[in-house]
Amino acid sequence: MADHTTSTRSDKGQGGFLAEVFSPSGDIQLDRFTQLLRVTKTDLAFSIGLSREAISKSARFNAPATQARLRETAEILNRILPWCGSVPQAFSWFRSQPIPAFGGITSEDLVRSGRIADLKDYLAGLAAGGFA
Repeated sequence: MADHTTSTRSDKGQGGFLAEVFSPSGDIQLDRFTQLLRVTKTDLAFSIGLSREAISKSARFNAPATQARLRETAEILNRILPWCGSVPQAFSWFRSQPIPAFGGITSEDLVRSGRIADLKDYLAGLAAGGFA
């Protein structure tokens, strides 16, 4: 049986990553999320356009806007995970791969600027066989 506490491979199935980062109540488990990404909480917050306080203070972490941004980021990473091979590689792509369709900015830039719907639409097009 696979050890799901340390695995970052995509071979757990499409929902495996999401199952690992979401709590039973539907909130993001921040410690597990950052562990799988292999980044600090501060790095994650910066990458997705949140303040450090948004993830370090309980009241702000549980706020709907903070949870929505974390949830959307997890969903984006889950979408690209099969193409990247591992969770850390997916996050690396998210942070550094320029997207020609958006003038060469990265997924990180799109998320930080609130253009999550645009990014999701783009990734859905790629998944359906569209061109990068």
